[in-house]
Amino acid sequence: MEDPDLQALSFEQALEKLEAIVEEIDRDDVDLEQAIKAYERGVQLRDHCERKLNEAQERISKIRVKDGGVETVSPSGDDSDSPPF
Repeated sequence: MEDPDLQALSFEQALEKLEAIVEEIDRDDVDLEQAIKAYERGVQLRDHCERKLNEAQERISKIRVKDGGVETVSPSGDDSDSPPF
């Protein structure tokens, strides 16, 4: 289960925190234990960002252009009278 603090983060916020962790690990003054903890948190943030991107991709795939407008496709995908894109 995902950390509740992570769930509250937007994609942009999580990416910003991940970038900060990368910078922290790259510094020479970080001891091994700190680096391992930072790496673990970085993996959690990366996974969170991937989930957010997948959610966005799913939402986008459910939208298509029809007759110059935007049509939202039903979540079931049952739109058999219309051809795909």
